[in-house]
Amino acid sequence: MNVMNELTLDIVEEITRKDGSKYYEVGNMVQNGRAELAAERGFIQLVRILQLNIPHSQNVAKYEAYVSDNFEDLGESMDHWNEWTRNQDIEPIFQNILEENHIG
Repeated sequence: MNVMNELTLDIVEEITRKDGSKYYEVGNMVQNGRAELAAERGFIQLVRILQLNIPHSQNVAKYEAYVSDNFEDLGESMDHWNEWTRNQDIEPIFQNILEENHIG
């Protein structure tokens, strides 16, 4: 497992799934590169950056910890897209990040 240590999230992206539905994600340039690769490989349709250099708020720090604790970095050899699902405890924190950045 490729654990995501010392993860710093600083962008907001919009990801279009294979079925055409869309969702927002908070990521970084490495994760954006992974999403671009996933799109090239047909695991998702599209990724686009909505906002760069978002402020590192307490909400972002909490979300970074959640992602680090619950997901692995698939690396460039990925064979699928790993959507970061959010539980009922982290979803309000995520929504606060979107609100702080005037998205959604």
